[in-house]
Amino acid sequence: MVPPERFRLVAGGENLETYQFGTFTALHLFCRHCGVAPFYRPRADPTKYMINVRCLDGVDLGTLQIEKFDGRSWEARPDAPYTGIWKD
Repeated sequence: MVPPERFRLVAGGENLETYQFGTFTALHLFCRHCGVAPFYRPRADPTKYMINVRCLDGVDLGTLQIEKFDGRSWEARPDAPYTGIWKD
């Protein structure tokens, strides 16, 4: 998760739409033209951002370590909501 002081949207904000569901706590943002979801404000901590790395310039996806995660039952885990390197 990225704290707000480390997040900067450099372009395209006028093309983003917000989608909410369930508890209406998380803010899911997506491009109203193509549907890509570049980032969102997670329900677990809506003051922070989760970033879609595919939307960042200069990132070689082949160099990233992929960590599998069971999203269906994440809330049942004692260490939920997040357990990777992005956890505070």
